[in-house]
Amino acid sequence: MPVYHKLGKIPAKRHTQFEKPDGGGLYYEQLFGTIGFDGMSSLMYHINRPTQVMQIQESKDIAPRLAATHQLMMRKLIGFNVELKDDYLNSRTPLLVNKDCVIGLAAPMLPLRDYFYKNADADELLFIHKGTGTLRTQLGNISFEYGDYLVIPRGVIYQIDFDTTDNRILYVESYSPIYTPKRYRNYFGQMLEQAPFCERDYKLPEHLETHDEKGEFIIKIKKQNQLHSLMYQYHPFDVVGFDGYNYPWGFSIHNFEPITGRVHQPPPVHQTFQTDAFVVCSFCPRLYDYHPKAIPAPYNHSNIDSDEVIYYVDGDFMSRNDIAQGHITLHPGGIPHGPHPGAMERSIGKKETHELAVMVDTFRPLMLTEEALKLDDGKYFNSWIE
Repeated sequence: MPVYHKLGKIPAKRHTQFEKPDGGGLYYEQLFGTIGFDGMSSLMYHINRPTQVMQIQESKDIAPRLAATHQLMMRKLIGFNVELKDDYLNSRTPLLVNKDCVIGLAAPMLPLRDYFYKNADADELLFIHKGTGTLRTQLGNISFEYGDYLVIPRGVIYQIDFDTTDNRILYVESYSPIYTPKRYRNYFGQMLEQAPFCERDYKLPEHLETHDEKGEFIIKIKKQNQLHSLMYQYHPFDVVGFDGYNYPWGFSIHNFEPITGRVHQPPPVHQTFQTDAFVVCSFCPRLYDYHPKAIPAPYNHSNIDSDEVIYYVDGDFMSRNDIAQGHITLHPGGIPHGPHPGAMERSIGKKETHELAVMVDTFRPLMLTEEALKLDDGKYFNSWIE
């Protein structure tokens, strides 16, 4: 959960006249909020009215093409086989879907500069696996690099600059807001001392771009699995200032401080984000358990209430055999899973791990898209047979 933040120029009192310099009239205030008037919100101040739509252009159906809607099969997807594409939105490939979220991969080669994008349905969580660049929004810019999570609340208008053509992104679209885990925060919302990260680790918007430009500006808006193109009369980055709690922010997986113990700790100690419908965890380099009889590898466990998705980022994931960068494993709810043959024995006596992975546990079953099946190795389900 972000903290109170402000950038640029704002009036001393909200909902009052905020005059432009040299008698140029008033700035236009916009409340940017969630959950009606009950959730996070910010107040933005525009040079021009943010409502001036010139044209409603084409709409495109972008609903994921589902292939496996009822399945109880453990799978491994070869994520780096997702095709590189020039355009950022075209490169986004949805793989795992339910009523609460979309999990996918993107491999864009070029910056998003020809148009602006807004997801009107879902918060977006981008995990940067490869590439560096800048997330540019009407609420400020955030520089990103390998290992960064970027949280983009629904409704944020953005573009992305990439410094190279080799970019790999894991993305999650969430139809409920993405927050930091509630158990990490005190009554007032501040991160507790025992939390594995704190507000000092957040990457907040820093540079506020302010454009006073009239022209033809295309914003592509995702709404109900349709991508609508609208032409606005003024540049959408015309905000001179804002303050509040609703804005994009980032956090590096490398700043997550793992919680360890004498015996193996369960996955919730790795939790990084929460929603009403799923959690996101970060598996990071850490010391192993230090009980003299400890087994560092995880014990077998049953996913009765959730589907487990793990995206492998780097290092040697100690509980799995034949895993590489960019692989995604799906362990569906209803059947147990655990360390691969030999993994438990290999872990005994080891002192540390250098694995890096992102886990998404959903509380409703996930469906696979046609694109996901193209990446499936088809044999992961029997990889526990000795």
